[in-house]
Amino acid sequence: MNDSTGQEIRSPFARLRALLGDMPPGRDPIDMTIGEPRHPMPEFAAPILNEHAGLYGRYPPIRGTRDLRMAISSWHDRRYGLDGAVDPERHILPLNGSREGLFSAVFPLVERMAIKGRAPAVLIPNPFYQVYAAAALASGAEPVYLDADAENGFLPDLDQLVHDEGLLQRTAVMYLCSPSNPQGAVADRAYLEKLLELSRAYGFAIFSDECYSEIYHAEAPPGILEVAHERYGDFQNILAFNSLSKRSNMPGLRSGFCAGDAGLIEKYGRFRNVACPQMPLPTQYASAELWGDEVHVAENRALYVAKFDAVSVIIGDRYGYKRPEGGFFLWLNMEQFSGGEAATVTLWKGCGVKVLPGAYLAFESEARPNPCRDYVRLAMVDDLRTTREALERLVEVLS
Repeated sequence: MNDSTGQEIRSPFARLRALLGDMPPGRDPIDMTIGEPRHPMPEFAAPILNEHAGLYGRYPPIRGTRDLRMAISSWHDRRYGLDGAVDPERHILPLNGSREGLFSAVFPLVERMAIKGRAPAVLIPNPFYQVYAAAALASGAEPVYLDADAENGFLPDLDQLVHDEGLLQRTAVMYLCSPSNPQGAVADRAYLEKLLELSRAYGFAIFSDECYSEIYHAEAPPGILEVAHERYGDFQNILAFNSLSKRSNMPGLRSGFCAGDAGLIEKYGRFRNVACPQMPLPTQYASAELWGDEVHVAENRALYVAKFDAVSVIIGDRYGYKRPEGGFFLWLNMEQFSGGEAATVTLWKGCGVKVLPGAYLAFESEARPNPCRDYVRLAMVDDLRTTREALERLVEVLS
């Protein structure tokens, strides 16, 4: 799949395999490339799946069971203080993981812009989750990449965007990830309010990817539905996406949702009804219980906090490290080691720690340098002992 410049959109992991090839690791390997949670999943989930296993023989409702939608609505009340504002009948659509929705929800919105006679644009933070670009390209829109570097707090610069009125007028969707992947930056209330103002002024939709919302180190990150309700009393132009993958350590369950603008939910729901798969009923029963329980979420978060405490001791202030506000990635500057790709090879050959070059997560062209070429990303998903060993090896080799 190619973007408008002809550059191929490739999996960063395929690019990493090509970079390392058959190169042997310097020690027993520790893979820190994939953001797949490896903490234990909640003990109560598997019995629920087994209890309802007979329901795999039935077609599930495309909009999910009412119990699941009610559980998601109640979670919004507890987490964001929305006091019933998220109506389970109008504002929620269960998904087979947030990735499915982040991809497929673009299609009906791009179609809406095309009817207006404008070439639609999809705004994407750079670096980005590759599914954002894939969605834009597959839907026939133009992906427009907004650099999210250290100078602007690792979030797209809205002050710069506001001056490009021509772009805003043809924008169908803007993706935002907070806490961000890979940098762990959190969009605060002021940032979200400014984005909401732009959305309402120009009529584009905001796709807020909040799948790391429950992994944080101090204050819980604000959600876009929360801020919109406080400011405007509604969810106009917004779809917020979340899932149980990171929150509950169940990436294989493929259970998520989108919530927000009732009109967008209705339009996207009609599209899903003919183009997307239903969530199996046993998954829906287990998901409802998982969204209803916060004990396992707090325990999970504490495991990440302990690992980032170890980072503060072992890494300190090396490699431009500052403790991220959320998420479970390290985003380290390897400029002094000839950049992210070179450092990735050095670490693999020197100590068997496999990291991901930041450049593989970002757009670049001949006219536009890669804003992440000096970085590497490390997924802090292993247990504390393994994580400490990996970090100690990294410091030893780079020193």
